Amino acid sequence: MRAITIPEPGGPEALVWADVPDPTPAEGEVLIEVVASAVNRADLLQRQGFYDPPPGSSLYPGLECSGRIIELGPGVHGWAVGDEVCALLSGGGYAEKVAVPAGQLLPVPDGLDLVSAAALPEVTCTVWSNVFMIAHLRPGETLLVHGGASGIGTMAIQLAKAVGVRVAVTAGGPEKLARCAELGADILIDYREQDFVQEIRKATDGKGADVILDIIGAKYLQRNVKALAVSGRLAIIGLQGGVKAELNLAALMAKRAAITGAGLRARPLNEKAAIVAAVREHVWPLISNGQVRPIVDRTLPLAEAAEAHRIVEASTHIGKVVLTV
Repeated sequence: MRAITIPEPGGPEALVWADVPDPTPAEGEVLIEVVASAVNRADLLQRQGFYDPPPGSSLYPGLECSGRIIELGPGVHGWAVGDEVCALLSGGGYAEKVAVPAGQLLPVPDGLDLVSAAALPEVTCTVWSNVFMIAHLRPGETLLVHGGASGIGTMAIQLAKAVGVRVAVTAGGPEKLARCAELGADILIDYREQDFVQEIRKATDGKGADVILDIIGAKYLQRNVKALAVSGRLAIIGLQGGVKAELNLAALMAKRAAITGAGLRARPLNEKAAIVAAVREHVWPLISNGQVRPIVDRTLPLAEAAEAHRIVEASTHIGKVVLTV
């Protein structure tokens, strides 16, 4: 088969479309013939040499894909050759074939094509696990989403609105904020021009956000705590703004607030399977009935993964950039 390889870490040009051995499904795995994958910022970090795959995972980038099952490994039940699926991966999505544990498979939602389905696994699993399973966002609360026009952000807006939550977003510029508003965002904050702490307090009569979903990390830590409501929960899922910061613990304690940090890639298989099962139960019906949909900015051939990485690095996109085989 062919796959995107990374012979040496570097810029987008480090991604090389090459012939590689076919994968073989192990116990409890299936082999997927990939139709599409999607670009995540973790892929950019892996390309740069900063985010190695977990031991035993595929060395090729790609944390999600869609396609058709072409082989079942030993011990797999409930799936059949020919099933159209999308999948959460630890790696290997940028390839013509990938082996994946059966617990990380999802059926393609009703009414959705395979290419669009490739944009779903990573964002739905990330948002549902962090915002709902860990931070316990509840109807009637206020959620602040940093990077509202990103793949994560566009999914978080839709899921929160579907369960009756007021949504605030930060994004860069009027075009991205307008798209967030179209998806249901109630409070629009241009981080280039406005202080999100002041804006969220103003919009909530001084209360603050009950939950904050943060992709920035260190740069926003102190301001995020200021923006939290009493008993608020800060869920950190990205480190675009650095990994180290000082925090006034008295301010955190005064708000009886909680800070969590969680990723998906390195979690044990049983935890990933539990998240995927929860997404199938709670999120898939919302997609099938049209309340929630993947936001795809554009599609490019998988062989042009380098250009896709340039687009994501420049943050000119809204939603997801999808790669097709």
